[in-house]
Amino acid sequence: MRFILAAATALTACAAQAGTRDITADVWVDNWFSLSANGEAVLEDSVSITTERSFNAETATFSVELPAVIAIEAKDFKENDSGLEYIGTNRQQMGDGGMIAQFMDAVSGETLAVTDADMKCLVVQHAPIEPSCADEANPVAGEGACGFVATDIPADWTSPDFDDSDWPAATVHSAADVGPKDGYDEITWDDSAKLVWGESLTQDNTLLCRLTISE
Repeated sequence: MRFILAAATALTACAAQAGTRDITADVWVDNWFSLSANGEAVLEDSVSITTERSFNAETATFSVELPAVIAIEAKDFKENDSGLEYIGTNRQQMGDGGMIAQFMDAVSGETLAVTDADMKCLVVQHAPIEPSCADEANPVAGEGACGFVATDIPADWTSPDFDDSDWPAATVHSAADVGPKDGYDEITWDDSAKLVWGESLTQDNTLLCRLTISE
């Protein structure tokens, strides 16, 4: 009986190991992100979102059982809920975001998943309501053109079992519109990897995005 139990345990361990892959992720976000795989945090932008021109890329390798749901929280910098940056200076403006990522087999280099129009992205902070907010001498978050829309973040949104079927698809944006720079240029991106965000690069400030790495 002991032998049978030991054999069964070994077979279970082998089966689990067979479904586990080492994944290398390349991620570039303007300005900041955190990333989970099957609900477990595996990577976070090492540069603070408050750092001016924080356009770095991150590369990391992690192990995960496939299929795996990748959940990315992406943020463009804003000083407050008005959505503006450089408030009170001659550079006062709406910032603009953008994100691109690819996930490869760490051994073979095969691209397994990328950011594209098939992924889901829920905007949870949208501001300002009107672009004219950026021209106000004393912009106040929540007032007039500087109103904002905030959505509660679901507690279990990184879980592979979370139902994102009613979330909108990510919007693909051109490199000309996003203007990726710095760390972006240090990565060789797969042709299938796309720059994505919400519909508005300037007004969508915080997004929750999900994609799946298949077996």
